[in-house]
Amino acid sequence: MLNPTDMRRSNLIGMGWMFLAGLCFSGMHASIRYVGQDLHPFEIAFFRNLFGLLALSPLFLRYGFAPLKATRPGLLTIRAILNLGAMLAFFSALTLAPLADVAALGFTAPIFATALAIPFLGETVGWRRTAAIAVGFLGAMIIIRPGFSEIDLGHGLVLVSSLLWAVAMLVIKQISKTDSSLTITLYMGIMLTPLSLPFALAVWIWPQPHHWVWLVGIGILGGLAQLGLTEALRRGETAVVMPMDFFKLLWAALLGFFIFGQQPGLYTVLGGLVIFGAATYIALRETRLSKPLPATSRSNPT
Repeated sequence: MLNPTDMRRSNLIGMGWMFLAGLCFSGMHASIRYVGQDLHPFEIAFFRNLFGLLALSPLFLRYGFAPLKATRPGLLTIRAILNLGAMLAFFSALTLAPLADVAALGFTAPIFATALAIPFLGETVGWRRTAAIAVGFLGAMIIIRPGFSEIDLGHGLVLVSSLLWAVAMLVIKQISKTDSSLTITLYMGIMLTPLSLPFALAVWIWPQPHHWVWLVGIGILGGLAQLGLTEALRRGETAVVMPMDFFKLLWAALLGFFIFGQQPGLYTVLGGLVIFGAATYIALRETRLSKPLPATSRSNPT
């Protein structure tokens, strides 16, 4: 048990990691949007997975092939397929919808996961988290405004991505009971690269020399973002570090404005605040009930 001074220091470090993670995620999303003007998002997803796998390769030098001894390979395959679907939908959404809208609607993933845990895992969700789920979906409706504006394909793809990732979260919860986080992470990289290749080949265009800089950058930013998120949740208390995640919406709005000339609307900001508040409350409630989701499940599918 840490003393108050050490706890404050650990929380500050955790906040710093979460701040960095949000910045890296937003930078990666903006890079996908930029290079997506020339390359199909399916091809970008393949290179994201390929460079991500290369980044994981040093782990084999350290641990050998022992982490590949999975006890539930079938569930790991299902998780990879769900993760791929979420990634393809999310990357496509980044090329269609404003960055701030994608960031705001992306907060719905843990809300979907909490709702789906009731029928799929038989978990009991009290009235507080039920209310938070309802509020979170209300936030999504504020952004989309069905009936008041035409539903954008990009918005729909973000919600599809969040739903698929939410199901993947539930699968991860089951796998984590028997397999380590290292095994889960390695299998994700190993499976996603070949699974995403056929989709990339269907729309393949050879990247130009300047594209490679962006594609490598996307891989590096994605890796740093996942590292930052994991470290933030490991070092700091959820109640302290989770609010820093909202900076993703701020970074997305700023990058969208200065790079692509996108102006986030009032409904995007308002809806994002509502969704983030609901998602944060659910995360805090899970922690207080001593049933936290594994760190990997809170991460973005990208």
